Amino acid sequence: MPERAFCQPHATPPGLRAADHSGEDTKPFNKGQKNDYNDAEAIAEAALRPNLKVVAEKTQDQLDLQALHRVRSRLVSRRTATINQIRAFLIEQGITVRTRARSLRNSLFTILDNRRDEISPRMERIIVGLYEDWLWLDERIEGTTDEIEVISKHEDNCQRLMTVPGIGPMISTAVVAAVGTGEAFDRGRDFGAWLGLVPRQYSTGGKPILGRISKRGSRYLRALFVQAAHVILMRPHNWKRFSFGPWLEQAAERMHKNKLAAALANKLARIAWSVLRNGTTFDAHRQETPAI
Repeated sequence: MPERAFCQPHATPPGLRAADHSGEDTKPFNKGQKNDYNDAEAIAEAALRPNLKVVAEKTQDQLDLQALHRVRSRLVSRRTATINQIRAFLIEQGITVRTRARSLRNSLFTILDNRRDEISPRMERIIVGLYEDWLWLDERIEGTTDEIEVISKHEDNCQRLMTVPGIGPMISTAVVAAVGTGEAFDRGRDFGAWLGLVPRQYSTGGKPILGRISKRGSRYLRALFVQAAHVILMRPHNWKRFSFGPWLEQAAERMHKNKLAAALANKLARIAWSVLRNGTTFDAHRQETPAI
């Protein structure tokens, strides 16, 4: 039996990382049980395939920018959890507050003063401590957001992306951190599919069946594009100012608003890829729109 050539894990081709391709992508090439040797051999064999999609290496600036977004997302989640915990403790005391964080912030200490006989001193201290955590998280989120906005002002690709309606510092920096200049995708359609904004397809017997969006890829980036789409849909009087305005008006007549938002998010993603890949700005005859 011929001796197999030993393939070291560090001999991975540029742009192909073992951590990214030792799972689903190289699973068909893995022989035997999972260990370092078999993983390295599977990676080497998969790298020889001409149609293999490799993971592009990120620059240090992209890694830093991506870290900022991840930290901000974690802080926002913690703030939401803190607010919900304050509401839960108040509900246990028989006190309900209107929805939205602003309503809770404005009425919290008034409630504590008026219901002092019903709320124990220990519970009051707990709620005040949670409120102080809330304020600290607000400061951290604001500081991280300001840093992201500063980066967007000095990054050329971000400036070009922000010419697209609905795209502001948050989306532009998130896109640049995730895909750079978009060279990993052959066309905007591939970028939209990577974000999970295309219908899930099930075809059999020559009959294609399209379902809901696939929701593959970056969940965070997909949510930002959907939010941007909702912002645009809130102002129908501005649609005529966009180059895709006629398409949007016709689609609004036949689609549910949520389905329309997903379709518009997909279009915005494809436009964003085109702007990145071609190094050009979007339609000059555009209307300023609140962006994310």
